[in-house]
Parts: sequence; C-alpha cells; structure tokens
Amino acid sequence: MKALFEMAQDGSLFVAFGKTLEPLVIGLLISIFIGVSLGVFMGLKDYAEWLFGPIFIVAQAAPLAALIPVLTFAYGIGLVSKVLTVCVMAMPVIVLNALGAIRNTPTSLLEMCASFLGARHQTIIKIILPAASPLIFVGLRLGCAAGFIGIILAELLITPTGIGDLISYNQSVADYPKMYAAIFSIIFASVLFIEFLELIEMSLFRPEKRAI
Repeated sequence: MKALFEMAQDGSLFVAFGKTLEPLVIGLLISIFIGVSLGVFMGLKDYAEWLFGPIFIVAQAAPLAALIPVLTFAYGIGLVSKVLTVCVMAMPVIVLNALGAIRNTPTSLLEMCASFLGARHQTIIKIILPAASPLIFVGLRLGCAAGFIGIILAELLITPTGIGDLISYNQSVADYPKMYAAIFSIIFASVLFIEFLELIEMSLFRPEKRAI
C-alpha cells in the first residue's frame, strides 16, 4: 500500500493507467456491442448459431493467450493488436452467455405474450431481452474481467506499456512492492468496473433488486 501511494503521488500510476485504458476501453466497447448483438442474433436465428456458434465454442476452449504472437505478427505492436487481444479474450464469453440467455427464455412468458397476440418485435423487446438480461450481464462481467487480463497480457507480451510496463519493469529491478502495487491497481479497477456493470443491470432490468 505504501508503494501504491508513492506511485500515485509521483503520477507514474496514472500515466500508466492512461496508456492501458485506451486499448482496454476500445476493446471492451467493441466486445460488448458486437458480442451481445451477435449472441442475441444467434439465439433468435438457428442458422446464425450453426454458422457462428462453433467458432466461439472453440475460442472459449482454446488457450487464447497463444494467439497474441500471431496478432502481433499480423498487426504490429501498436494499438490495433492490443485492442484485438482484448476482443479475443472477452468476446467468446459474452457471445455464448448472450446466446444461452436468449435460448433459455421461459416458455411460459413466450406463451403469455403469444396469447396476448404480441408481435415478434414486442416479444423480443418486452419478453426475451428483459428475461435474458441477468445471464447477459453475467457474460458481460466475465467477459470484461477476461478483457482486463487480455490487456495486461498484451502489455507484457507485445510492448511494455502502461500497467504491464510497471509490472515487468519493477519485477526486473526486484522492486516487488511496486510490482504488486501495480497488479493490485488493475485488479481493483477491474472489480470497480464489474460492480459498475452490476449497477447498470439493476437500474435497467432488475427493479426487484434495487435498494428501497
């Protein structure tokens, strides 16, 4: 904690976070938008699941960190490869959870909507998406946590920048308090972001869990 305070006081921690957050935020936004959209689309259309499902199942089971050198070879050591690393780590979990959420919509709710002559778009907007939101947000939390891991791996394996640079540099000079302070800071940031997603879920889709 003393080392963390010193790094915050001299500004090195905030400079490192600024470099880390750029590819992380871009990668997470892309993963969330494309991942949820594709997962919902796959859940609503059988042919989409047949077409894209195996790709993400294999991606979730594969050691994705091993793809980082391939991304580096293809896209260089700049921003693009780091953003793609975040997407590769985060998107499979988000897509598969969104798919499972849509496919596990309670049949009773669908039958109720049909009995009231609900149109297809009303069924999707008013029944399927609200019922699927808890599992979708579980996927978002897990995927974003994987994205945080992905950006640190990218900074350790591609180019030493940001929080990854703090970790590797302080390890190389045997300044272990600062190394663990950098690790703690990214874990703490990840936990805060995941809690923020949970607050969004409760505000939008889970009124029964809101604080009275």
